[in-house]
Amino acid sequence: MVELILKQDVESLGLAGEIVDVKPGFARNYLLPQGMALEATAANMRQLTRERSSLEERRTRAANEAQALSESIQGVSLEFAVKAGDEGKLFGSVTAGDIAAALGEKGVEIDRQVVKLGEPIKQLGEYDVSIRLHAEVIPVVHVSVVAED
Repeated sequence: MVELILKQDVESLGLAGEIVDVKPGFARNYLLPQGMALEATAANMRQLTRERSSLEERRTRAANEAQALSESIQGVSLEFAVKAGDEGKLFGSVTAGDIAAALGEKGVEIDRQVVKLGEPIKQLGEYDVSIRLHAEVIPVVHVSVVAED
């Protein structure tokens, strides 16, 4: 295992500023090239201790911004009118990008990557979709997929 200091939050691994143990291949092939982590050397550890207060302040600010955005998202309903076959199967799908674009039209700008949709929607129906704005802030958007006339 390799010790790394996370420079940013990594889902299912840890938050920015934490020291984590990961497999060497994951560190070498993903975290380090993407700029998501630093090696946990003595110099980097000293740098981390100096930056801890600023890191906590940034994390608190990000949580507050996410909470404010969550309040504008909470309770939003989206309706998609799409072409569908007789059995309710869509000709195409409704994706995370479609949901992010529809929220953008309602004045809520988000990145499609925060829309947590396991698989694209391929059936008519009602769906609850999670939007992961922050580790603790995950509002839900109600999505209706109806047949186009």
